[in-house]
Amino acid sequence: MAVLVTGGAGYIGSHTCVRLLEAGYDVVVADNYYNSSPAALERVKKISGRDFKTYEVDMLDKPGLEKAFEENRIDSVIHFAGLKAVGESVEKPLLYYRTNIGGTLNLLELMVKYGVNTIVFSSSATVYGIPEKVPVTEESPLSAINPYGMTKLNIEGILRDCQAAQPDLSVVLLRYFNPIGSHKSGLLGEDPKGIPNNLLPYVSRVALGIYPHVNVYGGDYPTKDGTGVRDYIHVVDLAEGHVKALGWAAENKGAGVFNLGTGEGYSVFEIIAAFEKACGRRVPYQVTGRRAGDAPIVFADCRKAKAELDWAAVRGIDEMCRDAWNFVSKNPEGIK
Repeated sequence: MAVLVTGGAGYIGSHTCVRLLEAGYDVVVADNYYNSSPAALERVKKISGRDFKTYEVDMLDKPGLEKAFEENRIDSVIHFAGLKAVGESVEKPLLYYRTNIGGTLNLLELMVKYGVNTIVFSSSATVYGIPEKVPVTEESPLSAINPYGMTKLNIEGILRDCQAAQPDLSVVLLRYFNPIGSHKSGLLGEDPKGIPNNLLPYVSRVALGIYPHVNVYGGDYPTKDGTGVRDYIHVVDLAEGHVKALGWAAENKGAGVFNLGTGEGYSVFEIIAAFEKACGRRVPYQVTGRRAGDAPIVFADCRKAKAELDWAAVRGIDEMCRDAWNFVSKNPEGIK
């Protein structure tokens, strides 16, 4: 029996595949490589010392996706695949709704057809919108403020409805915060195509001299240094959370929802300083105006994950930045 990992060549997906393989799971990957590379999966094989089957397929291609179910004994799914750029989702909402929700519906229909009763879904802290108070708990109000966040929130609702209609279905909704860092080998890391949307890949490229400076959006927030504060989590800790989620699903029916973060917030300036320490280089920045929809402070309450999944993040910000720099310095042109 195998775990189907959709989007398994992506940043979080590839690290999760490594941990699954190390934990003894058999893995099958489905990915269209829209924002990733098949070379990442070769690196997963190198790190883990194990082989696995891969399918180059878009989630909207239901017959193509079905081959993964036809040709393998799938008993659980970890669902990462989807578009994820907030700004692009505002510009192209229909693309995001069709891709993220439509692809998920195809996946769920195939799970029903082939009797697969476990799914772990890659959700996001974006479902909380701009929180009324922090830390954010799993019971905090949900209020996505962009189409990307809305797709995550809608898929959560679809999965809950499916579970209510199918009591033997185990659903785990993992709401994670800001993954950064890389595998300690330097073989895997965050490798976005084009201009990065997230802070640390942009900081990395400034450190490499690819971009002249980091744009810091807002220096007048009511925070310790005026810049936005977020909960950053090492991607390897996050990957381990998915393995723990599969273990929870094996013992529990129903829909479980868990925050995956560190429970600690770091400002933009603190991240830049930590990265400068890790790489030994200055990272120039320029403070500009706030972006619409950005919250001043967001960090997680992760006590539920500790209590029910027996999971907690163990890697600190220095290790996150050190591992991120190890990857980008060894792979300045990304994963080829």
